[in-house]
Amino acid sequence: MRKQRHHRAPQYKADRIVSWVNEGEETKPLLEFISLKSPESSRTDLKSWLKHGQVMLDGQITSAFDAQVNPGSEVKVNTSRQFIKLKHPRLKLLYEDDDVIVVEKGYGLLSVGIPNPAKKKIENAYDIIRDYLKRKDPRNKLFVVHRLDRDTTGVMMFAKNEEAMETLRHNWNNFVLERLYVALLEGIVKDDEGIIKSRLTENSQYKVYSTENDSGKIALTRYKVIGRGHGYSLVQFSLDTGRKNQIRVHAADIGHPISGDRKYGAKQNRLGRLALHAHTLRFAHPITLKDMYFESPVPTAFYKGIH
Repeated sequence: MRKQRHHRAPQYKADRIVSWVNEGEETKPLLEFISLKSPESSRTDLKSWLKHGQVMLDGQITSAFDAQVNPGSEVKVNTSRQFIKLKHPRLKLLYEDDDVIVVEKGYGLLSVGIPNPAKKKIENAYDIIRDYLKRKDPRNKLFVVHRLDRDTTGVMMFAKNEEAMETLRHNWNNFVLERLYVALLEGIVKDDEGIIKSRLTENSQYKVYSTENDSGKIALTRYKVIGRGHGYSLVQFSLDTGRKNQIRVHAADIGHPISGDRKYGAKQNRLGRLALHAHTLRFAHPITLKDMYFESPVPTAFYKGIH
């Protein structure tokens, strides 16, 4: 009688990461720096780590043996396997630690999945990042703390554990120190800067609008004009509150909807897209309280819109 074979699931291969900071005052080539910090490792090992994507300098995987390790720079070596990369044409990793992950989202990508009657999976940032984290460690988790509209580009953040998620969700306005957006608006905005304040509510068609009704949630948006030209205004917005579609509604409220935003009254589509970009995000780290700042360059097409 044959013995039954039990097929074992492939074992998870854990990362073994060592890290060093250049605490000296001299800049050193990467290979030399690792050799000094890990004298027990052979030169063959060092070259193999570099060749196979197992070395990271200041958060970026590198294979350049002569990359400059400046004073204060951090080098990480994963001695067990390659560092897992987040690779996607519409999603760029800006920062990651044990508690948060910050990315730059491209145009046309949902932040999270939405109900789909056809049960066809629609690509979204949450699923892409979660899959990336699961490849690193199947135990990893991901939590949503805020969203960007599908057609809004720029900086957004997720939490990697429940403590960070709870802290950010329940204290969002205290922990988020600055959020700057840039948009191309239809028409010439008269005032160089101003404040827009209203109560926002949502109808059954999921359209957000300003209302006089006390049941609406207070929304406050500050704006500053960066430039004007060709019947358009390039405007920077900062949010005192983070309501759904807040900038889109408030831009329309002052008579200057965002270019390409048909939903809120735009008549033109100068860039062939919704011209709204999450430019900067500054927040207090939910665990360490360190001041964190991230920036995504304003698309050059936005500037061309007024020239």
